[in-house]
Amino acid sequence: MLRILAVMDDGRLREDIPLEELTNGDVSWFWVDFDCPKPEEIELLDSYFHFHPLAIEDCQHLLQRPKVDHYEETNFFVLHSLHPETLMAEEVDFFLGPRGIVTFHLAPSQEVEEAWKRMLDPNFRRGRDHNYVAYLLMDKLVDNFFPTLYKIEDQLNEIEDQGENRVDLQRMTEQIYDIRADLLRIRRTVIPMRDLLYRLLNSDKIPGVKEHHAYFTDIYDHLLKLTEMIESNREMTADLRDSYDSLRSNRMNSIMKTLTVMTTIFMPLTFIAGVYGMNFVNMPELEWKAGYYIVIGVMLALGLGMYVWFKRKGWFD
Repeated sequence: MLRILAVMDDGRLREDIPLEELTNGDVSWFWVDFDCPKPEEIELLDSYFHFHPLAIEDCQHLLQRPKVDHYEETNFFVLHSLHPETLMAEEVDFFLGPRGIVTFHLAPSQEVEEAWKRMLDPNFRRGRDHNYVAYLLMDKLVDNFFPTLYKIEDQLNEIEDQGENRVDLQRMTEQIYDIRADLLRIRRTVIPMRDLLYRLLNSDKIPGVKEHHAYFTDIYDHLLKLTEMIESNREMTADLRDSYDSLRSNRMNSIMKTLTVMTTIFMPLTFIAGVYGMNFVNMPELEWKAGYYIVIGVMLALGLGMYVWFKRKGWFD
């Protein structure tokens, strides 16, 4: 789908006008959005806008690393958003020229839709231009990273609050590793976006950035905060993982100690039972009428005595 937003010199907004009218002198600036475009619509990037072939190729081959390329009067941006469920990166591209901006995304983008609706508001649009649209898109993309990280922080806090009283340590460990994997996916998106904003703030090739330097600096600050949150959460998952691995190891050692003590108690009892289980003829004790009761008593006394001794040693603690 191809949709067009054009702002005239007198401030009027026109939607879905023909592409040919964008070159009219009364158009102040425009925004063309390629939303899940068809093949014939993708061809307009070359046949009508005459963008660089390498930039058009990058639009169609996902996923590119977040970047900015400079082509004569046009700057090509590759940005990433996060799918709220899978946390997989989704690409949003745009071309920023002297008179307009062209956005391109092969999948529906919530951030582009929010920015589009924002620019339809005449009170908000007043005094804005296509360079501000570029800032608005970046800001929406970055701001939508925060809910995902806040959700992960809540999960980690819940795990930490439960302390060491968890019964299913295996399930808990798997949950921590899943969270670490999610943080790694987010990190692979946030770090390149942070580097991209750093390049923009220190570049002289994009005039729109100079005019809105404070706004782009704010986005960069948000990305720095996101980076700190990611690293902090990764450290927390590492601490929780080590803590519960240690707890699981201690529990295993406790179980092995108990089993070892029980085995030690039964070793002399097994020896006695083995001796009197032999089929030798000359075993006087086999002829005793009270022999069975004597042996059982000795075994009980021996087992009970060893149990009391181990208990005093603290081997059952």
